[in-house]
Amino acid sequence: MKEPPPSNARVIQCLKSLGLTKYEALVYIALLKVVSATASEIHEISTVPRASVYPVLDQLQEKKLISVARSTPKRFAALSHEEGVAIMMSRIEHDAADAREILSAIQRERISHEQSSEELIWNVYGIDNIQRKLTDIISSAIHTIRIIAHPQIISPEIKNLLENKAGHSDVEVVTPQWEGSNTGKVRVYVKKHPEMPQELDRLKDMMAGGICIVDSRRVLVIMGTGKEDAVALFSEADGFVRFFSRYYNLIADWTKKPE
Repeated sequence: MKEPPPSNARVIQCLKSLGLTKYEALVYIALLKVVSATASEIHEISTVPRASVYPVLDQLQEKKLISVARSTPKRFAALSHEEGVAIMMSRIEHDAADAREILSAIQRERISHEQSSEELIWNVYGIDNIQRKLTDIISSAIHTIRIIAHPQIISPEIKNLLENKAGHSDVEVVTPQWEGSNTGKVRVYVKKHPEMPQELDRLKDMMAGGICIVDSRRVLVIMGTGKEDAVALFSEADGFVRFFSRYYNLIADWTKKPE
């Protein structure tokens, strides 16, 4: 089969977007060029293979884009371009409405599943992955960010992100050390850890970590700061969030008390 002339290429692409196949588009265009035509004449005008012409004509009849005269041989005529495009657009709108309804049902089912699975607690391993997860949940914050963290967890990139988020979110950080300048947008409370018994001194690094609570909906709890052995738990479970929110408030209240 010959390729359609360049002048037809764009309209064929448009008709395909409106739901026609390439052969259907070629036959419809061919019939718009004449008052009516037989299948043999359509084959000559459209360059659609002879064996494909009748099946394509049946498809166009089904789509209500052509009419047929019961003569011998049968003659076919196209609806005007305005009627044809209107019919194709109507079919697209009908399909879009069906798709919207079906997709809405699928999404409602997903939301229902998420609500039934909201008690899940996810593990995150390695400090790099933990900092990426921390960055993600901070970026998603709308109202509040509450952090208690070892200074190694709050990278310069995370500090910059906190500064940016503080423009429209309430950001509070409790940490034993805060290096660099602070514009005042982020409320930082520096509080040294209480001294630990000497026999437990070697556990400091293992126990280092932090908590990040975003919008009172998401919590990331971090244990350790080692590149490989650091581990974190992430959850949006209501009980998990309430437990660590209370823990945060306890630490924050202690931190804010005058020395």
